[in-house]
Amino acid sequence: MDAKEIIRQVRRIEIKTRKLVDETLAGQYHSAFKGQGMEFAEVRAYQAGDDVRAIDWNVTARSGEPFIKKFAEERELTVIILADMSGSQEFGSSSKAKRDLAAELTALFSFSAIRNQDKVGCLLFTDQVELFVPPKKGKKHVLRLVREILAFEPKRVKTNIGEALSYFSRIVKRKAVVFLISDFLDQDYEKSLRFVRGRHDLVAIPLLDPRELDPPESGLYVLEDGESGREYYVDFGSKRVRNAYIEQARSVREQTLKTLKKSRVDTIPLECGEDYDTALMNFFKMREMRR
Repeated sequence: MDAKEIIRQVRRIEIKTRKLVDETLAGQYHSAFKGQGMEFAEVRAYQAGDDVRAIDWNVTARSGEPFIKKFAEERELTVIILADMSGSQEFGSSSKAKRDLAAELTALFSFSAIRNQDKVGCLLFTDQVELFVPPKKGKKHVLRLVREILAFEPKRVKTNIGEALSYFSRIVKRKAVVFLISDFLDQDYEKSLRFVRGRHDLVAIPLLDPRELDPPESGLYVLEDGESGREYYVDFGSKRVRNAYIEQARSVREQTLKTLKKSRVDTIPLECGEDYDTALMNFFKMREMRR
């Protein structure tokens, strides 16, 4: 993708995602993710029904009238996008590959964050961490994150989610909101998942292309494994072969979702090419109710 096309894509994603953020997601994001704690705001006169545990006894003693302390949420959050840039992210049976969807989601979460005065950064990984952009505020910074994902040329093609999570844990000490965007075609990352979830607010977004569960019904195809480079000849005209392919793909997907659930990680499964608006809004509403 040349520079002009990248600029056009960044602009298109900005227009699309900012509209959704402005109309819906920014407020829901604010309600869904907690601040870092509560800080003292002011005192006011006690009113019937107030919690007596909030009475400020020093002010009450000086004034002769009961006053209570009011607290406000310490809001500023740090948001980090962990985006998988391995070879399988280039796959897309429609006009949108997994990497394109990752770029749009990064824009959505990032614009929601800065609208709420939060900082956002990103970590791009394959089977090693290839780029870390420290969290900052501002529209220009968000557009840079989107541009990095679209233009990024990874040095490696395989996936190591555990390594990405471990690296993140070493460099980000303060509690953060973490969006992990990947197709999760990897193994042995459960321990790292649980470790990060125990210290941060971790949300996993497993991506899937619809063709992975619904291949063509006929024809001989050459399939290339994006992470190993190996090519396979597959005859989808054979019902047995096609069913075996679908069963394997479903098994991998179900195992991913099972692993995330077992690790107690909040999850938003998404498919390339589908409208993700409803899925994200439902997720934010669920988080708000849980709070």
